[in-house]
Amino acid sequence: MRFRLPEPGCEGRLIMYERFYGFRERPFSLTPDPSYLYPSRVHREALSHLRYGIEGHAGFTVITGEIGCGKTTLLQAVLRSLDRKTSIARLMNTMLDSRELLEAIMLDFGLDAGHGRSKPYLIRDLAQFLVSERRAGRLALLIIDEAQNLSISALEEVRMLSNFETEKSKLIQIVLVGQPNLRDLLARHDLEQLRQRVTVTYHIEPLTAEDTHAYVNHRLRHASVGVPLTFSRPVTDVIHMHSRGVARTINVIADAVLLYGYGSDKQVVDLELTNEVVNDLGLWDVQTAPAAEPARPAAPVQPVMAPAHAVEPEPEPMSTPRELPSVVLVGGSGIEVFASEPAVSVRRGHTDLPLQASAAPAPSPAPPAPVSRMSPTYRVLDEASTPQKPQQKSWWSRFRRASGHARSAVEV
Repeated sequence: MRFRLPEPGCEGRLIMYERFYGFRERPFSLTPDPSYLYPSRVHREALSHLRYGIEGHAGFTVITGEIGCGKTTLLQAVLRSLDRKTSIARLMNTMLDSRELLEAIMLDFGLDAGHGRSKPYLIRDLAQFLVSERRAGRLALLIIDEAQNLSISALEEVRMLSNFETEKSKLIQIVLVGQPNLRDLLARHDLEQLRQRVTVTYHIEPLTAEDTHAYVNHRLRHASVGVPLTFSRPVTDVIHMHSRGVARTINVIADAVLLYGYGSDKQVVDLELTNEVVNDLGLWDVQTAPAAEPARPAAPVQPVMAPAHAVEPEPEPMSTPRELPSVVLVGGSGIEVFASEPAVSVRRGHTDLPLQASAAPAPSPAPPAPVSRMSPTYRVLDEASTPQKPQQKSWWSRFRRASGHARSAVEV
C-alpha cells in the first residue's frame, strides 16, 4: 500500500482524511455525540423507555447493554431533550462505598457535603433539597452510569433514596445504566427490595447487519459537506461480522478503513481494503479462526514392528507372502496406527486419516539380512489443520516507513 508523504505544516500531528473525503469532522469519533445517534429499532425503544421512566415519575429505571453499544450516547440524547426545570446529578465513577456515594450525589446536585459531617446530617440536607426542588416545580434526576460496579451496600443506599416521596410521587427519579452483569447483580436475593422498585427496564441488543449498513452510512452523511461517501453492503457486512454489531467497534474499524483509503488514494472503499484493515487490526483471527489447542510434545518416531513373542502365521496356499512396509509417523501424540495388508491407516480421535507415501527411507531395526529396497515413509495428511497465517505488519509502521518521517507524519 502506498501512503502519502507529510504535507507542509503537518509535522507533529496526525494527517487525517477529512478534506480528502469531504468531511467537516471525523464521522466515526469515539466521543458520545448525540447528533450522530442512529435511530435503530433498539435505540428508539431504549429512548422511549428512558423518557417514560424520567417523565412518568416511575421510580427506578434500569438500562443495560454490552460494552460500547451506545448507552452513553443515549443518555446524552435524553439529557439534551430535558428542559431547564430538571436538576441532574450524574455519577460516572461508581467505585465508591455507601457514604462516598451519598457525598458524590450531593456534590453533583451542587450541595455542600461538608467535611467530617455525620451521615444523618447529609441525608437531612439532601431531603430538604429534594423537597425545595419539588415546591419550585423542578424534577430531581439521578443518573448512575457504570452501575454494575456499585457494591451491595451502595445499592442499598440508592434504594433508601427512593424513600424520599410524597403521597403521590417520588421526589427523585433514579436511572441505573450498566453492562449486562447489572441484571445479574439485581437478581440477587438480598436485593429483592430494590428489584421490586424497578418499574422500567430495557436491554440494548447489538445492531443487526442491516442496521450496521444504515448506521455507517448515516454517520457518513451527517459528517459530509458535499456528496457523501458511502460504504457498500459487502463492506459493511465485513465490518458487522468482526464488530458483532457493537457500535464502538464499528466506529474503530470504519475509522481505520477511511485512514487506509486516504493513505492509498482510494476515493472508493472496497472489500479488499476493508479485509486488509480487519487483518491489520487483529480482528480476523479473533472472530474467524478457531481456538488453537495447546501444543503437545511430539511422539517419538518409531517403526511399527511386531512384538518379539509374536509368531508369524503360515501363509495360505497359492499366496505369495509380502513384507509389511515400515511406517514412520510425523505428527503429534494421540495418533493410533492401524497397519494391515495392503493398507496402512491412522486414527486421530474419531477421525481416520489417510497416509501418503514418500520416497524417504524409513528407519528400521537391524534385520538379520540387509534389505535391498527402500521402505516407504508415511506421513499423516491432516485435512483439518489450520493454514499458516501470513505475517502481519503494523499499518502505523508502514505509514511511517512510506512517509520517511518517524515522528513527523504520525504522532500517537
